Amino acid sequence: MTTYISVAQVDALLGSTWTAEDKKARAVLMANTWLTNLGLPAFDPIPDDVIQAGAEVATEASAGRIYGSKETGVTAKSVTADGVSSSKSFSESSRTVSAGESFALALLSHYLGSGQVKVVRC
Repeated sequence: MTTYISVAQVDALLGSTWTAEDKKARAVLMANTWLTNLGLPAFDPIPDDVIQAGAEVATEASAGRIYGSKETGVTAKSVTADGVSSSKSFSESSRTVSAGESFALALLSHYLGSGQVKVVRC
């Protein structure tokens, strides 16, 4: 796993009260794991937008919104009231993407690329 951010960096960006002290190390570990799993290129030094993205993910991790428990199998919900019914079905792989995770992905989008490679002839 690559270390993209530290507790000190998240504290500097978000203030020392972003989560309880006993949750910080695990939240940063989860954020570094999340960033590593994206397959980002190697950086030296780590760019500010990657550090900011890591801080956003650490905040979400500290609140239990990253790598949380999830239900497997197909889930269906339905409600009927006064003759009107509504139902929702979710695939087993569905999950909610938190606002912080969405923001982090937006910050990192230019590093993630489209899967295409530019070829230059010499």
